[in-house]
This record gives sequence, C-alpha cells and structure tokens, in this order.
Amino acid sequence: VLVEVKAAGVNFPDLLIIQGLYQFKPEPPFSPGGEVAGVVRAVGEGVTRVKPGDDVVALGIWGGFAELMLIGEDRVLPMPEGVSYDVAAATTTTYGTMVHAYQDRAKLAEGETVLVLGAAGGVGTAAIEVAKRMGAGKIVAAASSPEKLEVCKSIGADEVIDDSREDLKKRAKELTGGGADVVVDPVGGPYSEPALRATAWNGRFLVVGFAAGDIPSVPLNLTLLKGCAVVGVFWGSFLAREPKAATAQLRQIGQWVAAGELSPLVSKAYPLADGAQALRDLADRKVTGKVVLKP
Repeated sequence: VLVEVKAAGVNFPDLLIIQGLYQFKPEPPFSPGGEVAGVVRAVGEGVTRVKPGDDVVALGIWGGFAELMLIGEDRVLPMPEGVSYDVAAATTTTYGTMVHAYQDRAKLAEGETVLVLGAAGGVGTAAIEVAKRMGAGKIVAAASSPEKLEVCKSIGADEVIDDSREDLKKRAKELTGGGADVVVDPVGGPYSEPALRATAWNGRFLVVGFAAGDIPSVPLNLTLLKGCAVVGVFWGSFLAREPKAATAQLRQIGQWVAAGELSPLVSKAYPLADGAQALRDLADRKVTGKVVLKP
C-alpha cells in the first residue's frame, strides 16, 4: 500500500533506531518514523483491505518521516471517522502500548491505584487517560515541573508528584495508601527503583521504556518482599506476534477516540523539514503529550 503521509507521530523508538539502539537495525540511509496517518494513493496486486482514496493509519518500524510510505497491507488500518490526521498519527503507538499494558500485562482491575512516571510525555498522558477509561481508582502522576503536572491534572490525574523536588517513593506511598497496584515506567534511570519500592503487595511494575537514557539495575529482593511482579511491555512485538488481538485493541481505541472518550494531546506539529528538531526536543524531554511531523 502506498500512503501519502498527512501526519507522522514522533515516538521514543524513533530516537533509538537512528542511534542503532533499537531491536530493529535498518541499513542506512533510511528515514525513521513508524506511525503515520494519511491517504492511500495506490495499492499492489492482491490488496483488498483498502483502496485508493481511503484515509488510513499505517504502522511500520521506519520510513514514515517522508511524503510517501510504502507498507504491507497487514500494517494498515482504516482511520477512525471524525478524527483528524494529527490525532490519528499521535494515537496508535502510545495508546496501543497502554491498552496492551493494562489489559494483557497488568490485568488492571477496576478501583486499583496506578502510578505513572514521565506522566506528561506521550506514553504517560496515554497511561493516565487509558487508566481512567478502564476504571482505575486513583491515578498518581509523576513529572518534573509544575507546568507538566498541570497537564497531567487536566487529563485526569487525581494526585501529582514533582519528582524533581519531592521524594518519589515517600510521596507515592502516601498518595496511594501504602503502594500502587500498578506502576507504569517509561522512564527508567534513577526513577525505577524508588517507584518499585512504592509498589504495593501483589503489585505489577510495568517496564515500558527508558526515556531517561539509562537501563536501571534494581534489587530483586524487592519483588520477593512485596510479592510483586516486574512485567515487560513491548507493544511492537505484541503487534507482530499477536496481530488479531492487537488489531482488535486498536479498533477499540479508535472507537474511544472517535467518541471523545480518549482525547490524545498533540502539543505541536512540526514541518517535516524540522524532523531533527522534533527528535531533539523529544530527547531533551521538552515534549508534552505527543508531537507530529507534517509533510
């Protein structure tokens, strides 16, 4: 399927892949970008799911920061009706990650408490919204500035922690009544261990990514003492290994967005020529919610 790209979401794996640090290592030169929304311009022989003129979301691994993207039919989905290209391009990866994380990995139950690290970023804002949609009892958001924490409150966080000034473990325990049932960690680095120490008995600590740059080592005796589980979340692999289940979740997300039950925060749209700057801003943690590139 040949897709004319109208908007491309900017995600942390895009940073990793251009550094050669991602699980997939394309041969240079290549364009990063794995999440686009656009219009089908042409289809190859045997393609039946979409036709020229259809609005679609396309999910690749790279190649999306471009005017045109060529991608297999199995990686293309109809775009939800009534949703803009910018929002469609900013939804799939982060919301797909968090629905998979809560439903399949954490088995999040209604009324449970959730602690979200890096809560003003793309994964973090999705984590807050999806937890609220799935009936979490209390959502505690941790971020690094008052401005970011205000964003978290505006999208549904019940309590907030300024992790640049406050003791993350102590405040998280206080705000969750002893510990969080589910911890969402897309940050890593020095934040992981205090958050693991703030996990409740029978809690689930979700390893989503390492935006802080360092992959942490944590004392495994904590999992024994707390009876908690450290659980990996790799949505891209889930999409490849269990496409039917992943596609069903994406359709559900599309319905929630179209109905206004989820409202992805797109804080900025960069022209395609400024793609390098968008990646730098993401690396420097200057991005709130999601940003997109516009050819």
